[in-house]
Amino acid sequence: MSTWKQLTPSIYHRLAFGCAYGLTDVGLVRQSNEDNFLIDPALRLVAVADGMGGHDGGEIAACLALETVREALAAADPKKSSPGDAADPDATWQDEHMPAVVAVHEAVDAANARVYGANVQGGRGEGSGMGTTLTGFWQSLPGGPLVIFHVGDSRLYRYRDGELAVLTRDQTMYQQALEAGVSGDFPPRNLLLQAIGPTAAITPDVKACTPHPGDLYLLCSDGLYGNTPHAAIERALAGAHAQALEHCCAELIALAKAHGSRDNITAVLALVER
Repeated sequence: MSTWKQLTPSIYHRLAFGCAYGLTDVGLVRQSNEDNFLIDPALRLVAVADGMGGHDGGEIAACLALETVREALAAADPKKSSPGDAADPDATWQDEHMPAVVAVHEAVDAANARVYGANVQGGRGEGSGMGTTLTGFWQSLPGGPLVIFHVGDSRLYRYRDGELAVLTRDQTMYQQALEAGVSGDFPPRNLLLQAIGPTAAITPDVKACTPHPGDLYLLCSDGLYGNTPHAAIERALAGAHAQALEHCCAELIALAKAHGSRDNITAVLALVER
């Protein structure tokens, strides 16, 4: 019996800065869906996870990772003083947003520890067992920056002023070879350098960015972008607005299928309105 559960129903969610909507689809080939996504309006948290490890493996890893990040950030205090508190004028760490960045690092580490612990408990050693990608953002305080977190090859895009930009870097051997200028045969696109769960330690990419009114953020699994041209995704987002997010998510999933995606497909859109 499948243990998969969709953490967030496919309905509109009002966030402090705007609205969000998500859809996940098993796709054309797979028998089960190892993708999952999370939209938590109270926390201003949005994330996607693409599990690996087979039926009742990747599904569990994705769900555990998302639930753990939500629990950890719900318990975090974004207003706590950073190590560069004003009480220490000689401190070199004065960024007021660093507590949120630290909280995200700790949340992602907690997610990895939980999935890794489940692997160890199941007798699966270092480098094996179930795992998942994990990509998302958290706005710790209303009006503050979005703290982006990323492990694996799911992606976060931003559509702004008619241009679509990728805000994350694929943690894959293929991307590594591409950046190294390798010629000839490239590694398969799905060979991850990092994932949540298989190893005891990870190094997530975490950074802060400032949202602008009108920004449209797309979080997705590689089932969406893997075969779909960048320009096609950009065109699909061009007409998106608050009342059209559901239609746009469905269009993105249909687009991935039309371009031959053989994986599960997840699209989550978050629109900044203020």
